[in-house]
Amino acid sequence: LCPVGRGHWPQDVRAAPVVLIFGVLVLESSWNAQHSPWLASALQIQQAFASPNQTNNFVVDEVSRKVYLATVNMVYQLNRTLSVEVEKRTGPVEDNLLCHAPQLPQAPCEHPKSLTDNFNKLLELDREQGVLVVCGSVYQGFCELRKMENISQIAVEFPPQGEKTVFPSMLNIAANHPNASTVGLIFRSHGGNTRLLVGATYTGVGTTFFPKNHSKEDLRFENTPEIAIRSLNISDLSRLFTYDINPSEDNVFKIKQEVKQKNKLNFVHAFIQKTYSYIAINNDAKMGHKESQPNSILARICLDTENPRKSTSESRKLTESFIQMPLQCGYNGNIYNRLLSVHPAEIHSGTGEGLESYLFGVFTKSDRKSALCAFRFSDIEEEIRQGRRNCSNSPSSEVQVLDSVIQGSGAACVHKGNLVLQPEQLDCGAAHLQHPLALQRPLRATPLFESLGLSSVAVDDVHHHTVVFLGTSTGRLRKLTLLKNLTVANQWALKLPGGESVHHIMTFDPIDRNYLYLMTSHHLLRVKVATCSQYRTCSDCLGAGDAHCGWCTLESRCSIQRECAWGPLARSWIGMGEGPQQCPSMTLTPPEISLSTDIKDVGILINGSVPDLVGSRVECDYGLGVATAATVHLDYGPAQIQTCPLLPRERYPNIPPGRDHLTVPVAIKVNGTSVVSGSFVIYDCERTGAIHPKTAPLPPPLSLSVEVYNCEVGIGDCSQCWGRENLGHLCGWCDNSCRPRNDCQYMNSQCPDPEITKISPRSGPLEGGTLLTVQGRNMGHRAEVVEVSIGMFPCTIIPDQYTVSVELVCVTGQAVDPTSDFVRITVIQKAMGVSKEVFSYLVPKLLSMEPRKGSRSGGTRVTIKGEHLDTGSQIRVKVNGTQECTILTLTEDTIECTMPAALHTHTEAVSVCVEFEYIPCQRSELLTQYIYEKNPSISYIKPRQSYLSGGRTITVTGQGFDLVQSVTMEVLDIGQAACKVQPPSMITCPSPTSSQSQQATVEFFLNGVLYTGDSPVFYGPGQEEEEEPHGGHFLLEYVEDPQFFTANKEKLIKHHPGEPLTLIINKGPSNLELAPEEYSVMIGSYPCDISFHNDQLFHCSINGSLGSSEGELPVTVQVGNFQRIIAKVQLGGSELAIVVSIVVCCVLLLLCTVALVVYCTKSRRAERYWQKTLLQMEEMESQIREEIRKGFAELQTDMTDLTKELNSSQGIPFLEYKQFVTRTFFPKMCSDYERSLVQPVYENNALGPRALPETHPLLQDWQPSNTAKPNMEEGITLFSTLLNNKHFLVTFVHALEQQKDFAVRDRCSLASLLTIALHGKLEYYTSIMKDLLVDLIDASAAKNPKLMLRRTESVVEKMLTNWMSICMYRSTVNVTVGEPFFLLLCAIKQQINKGSIDAITGKARYTLNEEWLLRENIEAKPQNINVSFQGCGMDSLAVRVMNTDTICQVKDKILDAFYKNLPFSQWPQAEDVDLEWFASGSNSRILQDLDNTSVMEDGRKKLNTVTHYQIPEGASFAMSMKDKRDNTLGRGRSHTHTHTHTLSPCHTLLHLFENKKSHRQSHRKKVLPEIYLTRLLSTKGTLQKFLDDLFQAILSIPAERPPLAIKYFFDFLEEQADKRGITDPDTLHIWKTNSLPLRFWVNILKNPQFVFDIDKTDHMDACLSVIAQAFIDACSISDLQLGKDSPTNKLLYAKEIPEYKKRVQCYYKQIQEMAPLSEQEMNAHLAEESRKYRNEFNTNLALTEIYKYAKKYRNQVVSALESNPTAKRTQLHHKFEQVIALVEDNIYECSSEA
Repeated sequence: LCPVGRGHWPQDVRAAPVVLIFGVLVLESSWNAQHSPWLASALQIQQAFASPNQTNNFVVDEVSRKVYLATVNMVYQLNRTLSVEVEKRTGPVEDNLLCHAPQLPQAPCEHPKSLTDNFNKLLELDREQGVLVVCGSVYQGFCELRKMENISQIAVEFPPQGEKTVFPSMLNIAANHPNASTVGLIFRSHGGNTRLLVGATYTGVGTTFFPKNHSKEDLRFENTPEIAIRSLNISDLSRLFTYDINPSEDNVFKIKQEVKQKNKLNFVHAFIQKTYSYIAINNDAKMGHKESQPNSILARICLDTENPRKSTSESRKLTESFIQMPLQCGYNGNIYNRLLSVHPAEIHSGTGEGLESYLFGVFTKSDRKSALCAFRFSDIEEEIRQGRRNCSNSPSSEVQVLDSVIQGSGAACVHKGNLVLQPEQLDCGAAHLQHPLALQRPLRATPLFESLGLSSVAVDDVHHHTVVFLGTSTGRLRKLTLLKNLTVANQWALKLPGGESVHHIMTFDPIDRNYLYLMTSHHLLRVKVATCSQYRTCSDCLGAGDAHCGWCTLESRCSIQRECAWGPLARSWIGMGEGPQQCPSMTLTPPEISLSTDIKDVGILINGSVPDLVGSRVECDYGLGVATAATVHLDYGPAQIQTCPLLPRERYPNIPPGRDHLTVPVAIKVNGTSVVSGSFVIYDCERTGAIHPKTAPLPPPLSLSVEVYNCEVGIGDCSQCWGRENLGHLCGWCDNSCRPRNDCQYMNSQCPDPEITKISPRSGPLEGGTLLTVQGRNMGHRAEVVEVSIGMFPCTIIPDQYTVSVELVCVTGQAVDPTSDFVRITVIQKAMGVSKEVFSYLVPKLLSMEPRKGSRSGGTRVTIKGEHLDTGSQIRVKVNGTQECTILTLTEDTIECTMPAALHTHTEAVSVCVEFEYIPCQRSELLTQYIYEKNPSISYIKPRQSYLSGGRTITVTGQGFDLVQSVTMEVLDIGQAACKVQPPSMITCPSPTSSQSQQATVEFFLNGVLYTGDSPVFYGPGQEEEEEPHGGHFLLEYVEDPQFFTANKEKLIKHHPGEPLTLIINKGPSNLELAPEEYSVMIGSYPCDISFHNDQLFHCSINGSLGSSEGELPVTVQVGNFQRIIAKVQLGGSELAIVVSIVVCCVLLLLCTVALVVYCTKSRRAERYWQKTLLQMEEMESQIREEIRKGFAELQTDMTDLTKELNSSQGIPFLEYKQFVTRTFFPKMCSDYERSLVQPVYENNALGPRALPETHPLLQDWQPSNTAKPNMEEGITLFSTLLNNKHFLVTFVHALEQQKDFAVRDRCSLASLLTIALHGKLEYYTSIMKDLLVDLIDASAAKNPKLMLRRTESVVEKMLTNWMSICMYRSTVNVTVGEPFFLLLCAIKQQINKGSIDAITGKARYTLNEEWLLRENIEAKPQNINVSFQGCGMDSLAVRVMNTDTICQVKDKILDAFYKNLPFSQWPQAEDVDLEWFASGSNSRILQDLDNTSVMEDGRKKLNTVTHYQIPEGASFAMSMKDKRDNTLGRGRSHTHTHTHTLSPCHTLLHLFENKKSHRQSHRKKVLPEIYLTRLLSTKGTLQKFLDDLFQAILSIPAERPPLAIKYFFDFLEEQADKRGITDPDTLHIWKTNSLPLRFWVNILKNPQFVFDIDKTDHMDACLSVIAQAFIDACSISDLQLGKDSPTNKLLYAKEIPEYKKRVQCYYKQIQEMAPLSEQEMNAHLAEESRKYRNEFNTNLALTEIYKYAKKYRNQVVSALESNPTAKRTQLHHKFEQVIALVEDNIYECSSEA
């Protein structure tokens, strides 16, 4: 460098030296968002073969790389470039589905044959035998064996000529239909025999593949199995294609004929993994019924390829090792239940270093959505082992024998004692269980990737990265790179020819896996999996995220490793896993060279991943056509050092005029290829002096020169004066000024003490390094004589930044602890100066950073909070130690900075550290984490047109906008606009103004960064997959401004003041498609409300009066920035002037004129009235819609809160089972004795009397009375024994039912008592019920079978009701239906309470029942009050009440708020509490419905309301229990009964509201009460979701708890109908409906108190009646004939009834398709139910009650027993008489005691 002086001098000291610093600009290449994978595809089609026919299958030879392609009617043999070598036609042929294959000897066919296309079903390659197996759909699935070398030649003629022992099973191999599936594979068994495994869909009788009406001619599949292992040994033609192991056993898997409809197997793929064959299957019989259940199956078969279990002459049976398991892709209702494609692969995943086997699969569901899932083979194998353990150890619900298979009808899973299975038995079956098994629990996986239309998958492990290829049904090939945790890191896409669907099998080139073979409907393609050459730099190559691509260092290009010639050499190919930081870079030493220095060589340090260069020809290329040989000094490690000779001076280009330096490029070439490049600077100091004469040193003198100087110029103090000595100036300080030394008589060489005027900065970090600037006077004349310290810590002066006397810069030293001290300056160790300000050593801390995540493109503005963040002289925020966050603002506790872009596409979490004084981040207090997330993506903008004036709201839709802080929309060549972000998926921008119509390009700046469309696109529901990527540019069309004009294009509109004004404004023709919210209308300063609009016009109206003083008001239409006056409204009428003019002009026409004026006026009024009526109807419709929407939103919020409370509190107040039974069996209307026996019981506590749960006598222990005889219990026991005799019980019931005085009430009671008595033996009870039902069906079938079970008029019908209640309680009511039913009840209650409620009649504004509708337009305003409940143990609550509520209603709402989490039986009543209002200060009063302040109107007292007491918003109340019960005021219901005799309902309602008179006067005409029927619609719409949820729960079949009882009983009804020849489906539907929905569910819907401990009010009962009626109509088969006179209860849900009917029919169909239930299974289920509730009921009391009927009808029962032969033979009548004798005369005391 040029000479450097010892310090700086002020500018006015002319002879000062200068420091000249050259900077080197280093350009780094980093990942750029422009290299988007969607803008440059990572895939490339290399070769393609187009087929004229539809393709079927293909296979690739691993050795010759020949490709064999099978299409419809053709087979092709292609070379590796997909050129045709041989082709062979295979069809069409003469064939018929009902004929045997013509190759079968002596198999004539009587059916006519026609030309039939041959669809290839199976194409397998057997290289060892040199044959290609080709199976087609013709000739019943016949297979041919062709030569591999030439497929036009047959390898083996089969069957051989003249062979007569040929069976159909040897010919019928593949599926014989184009749409039926076939899969297969070839393997070698342990004996060296070649075998063919085939799986084919059954296409016989009963399927859609088989011709109708030909069931007797099913020759094809009479003996053909679904899965078979066949012989493929061409040396043994007699056994070719046979599947027999020995003469008695077949190696097949065949489903029984009777269950084939429930096992419609659709085969996907078969493959070998280890020594197993896996077969992927879909069971299409389950499709469409249960979308939430998986239908995909993975089956496994052990192959005898090694370690045979038996002797070599025997093989393992296929069914012995067969085991299957369901595969489930997805969770929680979002299940993709159909498998499309599978691919096994070994990949690196998780934390393990080794390879792990996975099964990847593409699944789909009915809406075309699809997903990729992955399953570990280790999990699959462990599930299979555990399943076999479970089957051997004990019967298990998780595994069962496949009884649908012929070979699975024998053994079952049974306990085998302490049997321990060996590994071979766990994997491939045990000797004691040689039957196929099915695991019941699916193997679940979470979707790795979701998209539309995926159809195929192939997976590869590339350099320890998992790469997935996905074909789609729309002709796309996608490439995904997965991270270690199998989440998607990057994706690319390639559009395939013709947009054809990709076949589910894709295959990698067996020799070069960088190529992928795939097949579409008419093409076979060979695709290169990566196009790395599109990346030009190393950083772009490694930052693209493509695992196939890496940087070939010695060739300086991006390539696949196989294409890099130096690839095998260490560090010569850099992969994605090493990262861009391993890209080669160079550092030159020295970086700057002077021409005057004698430097021969330059040192070069090469960093990054570079191979050893020893032995290579290494050169330095200077870009001038000249290269010098380099010398390598270090040949180890990643960094290498070399030296290059510099060129002679004359070889460099001349330095351009006006410049003093030149940048010389340098490139390192290895064997002639440039590997890394850089540059250095050469400069000329002489030119520097010439260019900067004032600051450069003088050149060496050529002649004698004389320097003249003035000591006084520019000198301000002593130190500056003596400092001139450094320049050779002889100056001295005397007389307080600087003079030549010769002029001074006395000179003082000791200057005054230094004076410090300012220090900056005033704080720094403990580590030191702060550049402290000190300003002052007399601070020395040389840097060497000055010392600076901060207390005891030194501060080292920087000589280059020392200005004599007045300023210095020093570097602070390191401190130990935080401290503060003054700055001290010492000059020549004598004079000392101290600063007035202190310098502090501080410890900065980082407390928080927000936001903590942002997009990879950068630009996110983050705010860092902390302490002492402005400490020191240099502060920077480093990201990952390499990048900087650009600081915008800096204060002591806050730093705002802009994050840089991520270096790589896969960057996730990075470190962010605040660094001080260039010291690397060392303390954790300054470190935090920041996450780079996927860049926001913009899908589309809407609308795509704007008017020229601009201001139109452009809505931008996309994903990830929660990462966006600021958005700017730039319309190129037009202007910019600031946008608003509405995360996470919407941005709104106003369009700028344009001067002309044009098509403009729109760009967006997200967080200040130009959006380029770099993020992978994930298609939303409204965007089709076929849309092309937009690259960040969008089109916006500017069109002319919209045109508006009045209806008749009139410019002046006359209007009468005081009347409502309605304008009809027409729109001009335009493509803008303006929405009504986009335009506004003003009439003067009055807004005109838009009430109606369509494409041609819109209405606007002003209901208020326009002031007449304005005269004329302009009508202004504004759309965005466009604003125009289209007309003026003239106020005031001129009719009188017109009349006067006419009278003056023509008196004779006076009468005609008056008549004309009257006519015109009436016409205008009629027209205005008609328009007003239309507007009122539109407004009414809008109000109803708005009321429903608001009501539903409010109710949904309330119900969401309620659901949370249910989860966090005690939950739903279900009644216990025994209470449910007693309330269901013995409703108060059916039992006389219950009214007297069941009484409410109360207990007293701090909150007053509290009701206890009902204690029914049947729930208490039975004790005989003291007066009972000893044989009382013996008689009851004997009677119980008789009842357990089926003949006695059936005869007993029939005998009682024949008695005329045995009423319906007695029959219900007897049935319920029998249910209680036999509750411990439900299986016996069920058999009795079935016998009685058979008798009932016989009686009904003779009359009208459709009337059976319609009513409960017999004992058996009530028994059926009770049986349904028992079976449905735990499986349905208490599990699936309880919650939606309870939420519906809560919703009804809350909706009723949201409006006015008549305290007398109970009628309300919101209801479902017309009879309970409040037909008055009375608005109730809600208000909140704060209530505390003394002794409740809770804080005060805010309770929402209505200002029209009576005090009793307020109390009810308060109790509801405090006790909502408790059962209703534990609530106090409203009459038991006092409500005290603290009005102001210490004043308070007790509020009551009636007190001395009550108002009298029309001789009746008016109930006090919230409005009556003038209670303000937020008033404070206290509620407490009364000291003693005051019966003068009751609850709302009691109050109603108390006062109805004095107040009629209508007057009471009027008394609840003030200003009724003025309210009436505000209406000119009385409104019809029927107008308020629309409120029924409002309430219905608000509750619709809850009702739908309830009906869905009732009419759905939960997988975990299928309704076994319903299936059992419905099958019983179908069986009885078949026996009696009843074929009418309507009859069976009616029977099912009468037995379940109408008998059980309607009873529950109408009586929620049977299930829950709640209060069912009369109003709620009325609403539930409407809902129950809707349910009844839904179950009916007859269509509702509704008209204008139909009741509203039926009209209300008339629109939904058809949909509900479909649900009911679907429910019945699903029940019918369930697996049938055997008697043993049902009895086991009933026995389990009996066991759960053993000893819950007092059966002795029930027996005693039954005995009452036996005693009453003693003679009739005895007579019936004697007339029954069976009963007479078993002496049942004598036993009955014995019971009577034992119990006689004791029953009265017993019952009274009970």
